[in-house]
Amino acid sequence: MANDITYGKEETSYYKIEKKYFKNIVPHQLEEMLSVFTVDENGDIQIPYQHKGYTCNGLDVEYQTGIKAISMFSGAGGLDIGTQLAGIPVLSTLDTFADSVETMKRNPFFKKTQHECGDITQIDGKHYADLIKKENPEKLIVVGGPPCQPFSKAGYWVTNEKRNSSEDARNMIQPYFKILSEIEPDGFVLENVESILHPSNKEAVDTIVDNMERLGYRYSMLRLNAAEYGIPQKRKRVFFLASKKQIDASLPKICGSDKEIEKDATLRPYERVIDWIGKFDTEELCAQENLATEGKWEHELTCVPFGKNYIALTARENYPNPVFVAGKRYWLSLLKLHPFLPSWTVIASPGHWEGPFHWKNRRLHIRELAAIQTFPDDYQFYGSIGSKHKQIGNAVPPLLGEKVVRELCRWI
Repeated sequence: MANDITYGKEETSYYKIEKKYFKNIVPHQLEEMLSVFTVDENGDIQIPYQHKGYTCNGLDVEYQTGIKAISMFSGAGGLDIGTQLAGIPVLSTLDTFADSVETMKRNPFFKKTQHECGDITQIDGKHYADLIKKENPEKLIVVGGPPCQPFSKAGYWVTNEKRNSSEDARNMIQPYFKILSEIEPDGFVLENVESILHPSNKEAVDTIVDNMERLGYRYSMLRLNAAEYGIPQKRKRVFFLASKKQIDASLPKICGSDKEIEKDATLRPYERVIDWIGKFDTEELCAQENLATEGKWEHELTCVPFGKNYIALTARENYPNPVFVAGKRYWLSLLKLHPFLPSWTVIASPGHWEGPFHWKNRRLHIRELAAIQTFPDDYQFYGSIGSKHKQIGNAVPPLLGEKVVRELCRWI
């Protein structure tokens, strides 16, 4: 199929982590950390890497014949980039956040797409009637991820009696199905956070399933960790793939741990985040944002080894004069990237000491966050730094979205 992205075309580059960035790590943890790196005569870490990013705004997309898409809850366009990379032109996008809509408008990759800033609860299927008639697709799919805040893990701190996730005003599942019932696409994607499968959210899942069955759709549910599909990020999400025809969708994982690879030679190692963000660690890019980590735990962050979090500074990890107690803080607290591993989940609005942080004891800048999400290197975001961060953190990784949409199209 057309539009497969290839990586690693650039020559091998070398990345240096100077010893000043890890000099505060205690000896027993430092020895373990350095065991996987090459250290030069100055005590600095030297890492060979190849940049694995890609571009989209000059890409000549070869579309599949006959299949076209409409997007809702489009955000910054993560799932939409994936849809077009899968060979399916996106006819229209819709989002309530004006910055996200402007982001998509600014990228020529979507020059043939209509972009709307609007509320799905204020429109109906007739809104798309002229567009569908004009484009006359042989097959039509709808892609979207209704807002997931009511079902996020953060909601678990609130009691079930107070949560009422199914009644939360941010729950856009029913409006999504209302539009689907009126457009009657051949298939659709509904994406959400993995925690929608938590027992507390059973009513929401039942609503999704009941609506699909009521509208005559057959479906498959894919519970995916992005890191297992070549994305440099551990990010768990659920995708409902629905079709008017019989469907038995699946996405066999392509990446695994060393132990998994020993048992299955078809798997490849997880992506190394250094290969996706190393290129962007430049003075020019870092100077464009305030990446400093000043404040209460500024020194403690410098004491955390690569790939670890606040727990490294607890008695459980034999830290002298422990600073924290294991299990008493968010997992993301002082969480630091490891160059040779995928990133942890990039979130939309992290707290002051929530990571992931860069191994150079700073915050990640927008270009690095976008690369971790597999947004194209040339993809432009509109808005303030906070707005851009929110857009990136809420998105579906485009290269994961591509795989999901390709799979759906096999069954419509």
